[in-house]
Formats: sequence, C-alpha cells, structure tokens
Amino acid sequence: MSKRNGLAKLAELRRRLLTLVRGQGVTLDEPVRPPRTERLQEITGFGSNPGNARMFVYVPERTARKPALVVALHGCTQSAASYDRGSGWSTLADEAGFVVVYPEQQRSNNPQGCFSWFVPGDTARDCGEALSIRQMVDHAIRAFGVDKRRVFVTGLSAGGAMASAMLATYPDVFSGGAIIAGRGQGFPFGTAVPTRSSRPRTRRISSDNGPTFTPSRQRRRTRNLSAAIRDAFGMMPTATP
Repeated sequence: MSKRNGLAKLAELRRRLLTLVRGQGVTLDEPVRPPRTERLQEITGFGSNPGNARMFVYVPERTARKPALVVALHGCTQSAASYDRGSGWSTLADEAGFVVVYPEQQRSNNPQGCFSWFVPGDTARDCGEALSIRQMVDHAIRAFGVDKRRVFVTGLSAGGAMASAMLATYPDVFSGGAIIAGRGQGFPFGTAVPTRSSRPRTRRISSDNGPTFTPSRQRRRTRNLSAAIRDAFGMMPTATP
C-alpha cells in the first residue's frame, strides 16, 4: 500500500468510527477542532528563506508557559497537512501543550516534494533549506515563547534524512530527534564531522530503517518521541487514547 493510500484509508476509517460512535449517542471526550484544511496556519515572512520552503505551524489553544517545539518534516509526495493527518502531531500537541512547525517542500524545488537532504548546498549550516528550517525555528521561538532548551526535530523518509541533516548541522539548536523510515545510521554526506562537544547536545530518541510505511507505525513512533519529550523535560504525563 502506498503512503498516500494508507493515509487516506486511515482517515476514512477514523471518519466511519466517529460516525458510528456518535450514532449510538456516545459523547466523545475530545475537543471540537476546526476542519483539517484549517488546522495548520501558514506563516510567511519568517526570514530570508533561501531554501524557498513554506512554513506551517500548529499552536494548541492551551500551551505550556514555555512550550516545547517539534519540527515535523514530511516525506516525498506529502504536504504539511497530509503529514499532520498521518502522524497525529497536532493531536499530541493538544494533549501536551507544545508547538509544532511543519516545513513544506515546494515542487519547484523538487518535483516529488522531497526535501533536498542529498544536496550539499541545502544541508550545510546557514545555507539553503537547512537555513530556512532554522529560520522557522527562530521565528517560532520569538512568536510563541518557545523554550530554546526544548526544540526537537523529526521526519519521515526524505524528511527523516533531512532531520538527520538538521541534527548534524545545528546541534546547538536541537535537543533531540527521531528519524522515521529514513537514513537512520549516520548523517547525509558532508553535513558534519562528529565531535566530542557536539555529541551531548544531540540525542537520537528513535530510529526506523525499515522500508515499509504504515500509518500505525508512524503514529507509534510519533507517540514514542512525544513521550520522550515529556520525560526528558518533566512535562506532565497525559493519557494515551
């Protein structure tokens, strides 16, 4: 099953379940949310944006006083909105009170919508797409009062490879990361040479090198990273549906 078909089937099954439950007169214990098409907010003017990427953000109605930030990087053929639907990051943000930034690749950069983790000019520090993502982080810190000590990055497939590039290129920015079905061992060529000073700043929370993508696996990895964020920085535990 393709990524797109898997996400569509998951969304349809969820819709049918909600219809069935509501038909039985059961009140679901979940907040009323806007339609998915309006769930993410696009931010423009966040920086010079040399990588020509789009920035989307999700900020829950209730956040922690100094919320954590998760940067979520989609895979090839995906968008910020479709990755949010498949991964459930915004739902977890509602539960735990953190902010999510979704960089989105433009087809003018890559026809398949893949982040350019394989292009040295887009993964070097302060260059290309890597700098665009860093500028999104800086904007979120200023605009939403994010705690600089609790900034994380995760990604799926090509987004996972780009996440590893961000961890290597900006160990002073990210406290940890998760690489899902991407390049889980090592970093994209030329992004960084590991040093003693950089290792304590970058912690790999989870990694999955398997070629098979399923929405359930993606959601499981998402929840694992969310739990690690709460545990690492003392966030209150929340119930997992």
